[in-house]
Amino acid sequence: MFRFIPREEKFFDFFAAAAQNILRGAQALTTLMEGEGGFEVQWRQLEDLEHEGDKITHQILRKVNRTFITPIDREDIYALATALDDVMDFIEAVAARMALYKIKQPTDEAKKLTRLILRSAEEIVKAIAHLEVFDQVQEHCIEINRLENMADDVSREAIARLFDGELPPIEVMKWKEIYETLETATDRCEDVANIVETVALKNS
Repeated sequence: MFRFIPREEKFFDFFAAAAQNILRGAQALTTLMEGEGGFEVQWRQLEDLEHEGDKITHQILRKVNRTFITPIDREDIYALATALDDVMDFIEAVAARMALYKIKQPTDEAKKLTRLILRSAEEIVKAIAHLEVFDQVQEHCIEINRLENMADDVSREAIARLFDGELPPIEVMKWKEIYETLETATDRCEDVANIVETVALKNS
């Protein structure tokens, strides 16, 4: 009987919208990092994108609660929606810290980590685009995992350099938190990749 009831496919559109929103956030963060101070405007822009991400997440959760037959398991829908939202949250958190801590000039390491976030966001968009057919997602997920490993290395080296004694302690504290937030954003990208890969394997 259940096969005669159409599945609600709108979820894939919501996932694609969330992925595109993440990409816009990563692009805005890159613009911020490539600038020289005055981060308030970019932070506000990222706040707006973070709010948009929240709206998409709420739409997904409302939809899943009203849908009889979903295209993928409900727990996977919840997990993917939450993971996508987390990526945008941490991208916005980086911008917030840059503005609130009154950072004057981004470091080279911060720029490298931001570029890795941007590349991860681009791969998330590609992976989500193929999710509906449960095919061709693995290569994008593998690339996201590779980028996360690169971010780990950059972050560890950047934090180690903070303790060389060249910076005042307060600056060390600020940058340590910024680096950790940047690296956590790539961790959350990897979470998305792991969920997408699991969904594809379960449904292929």
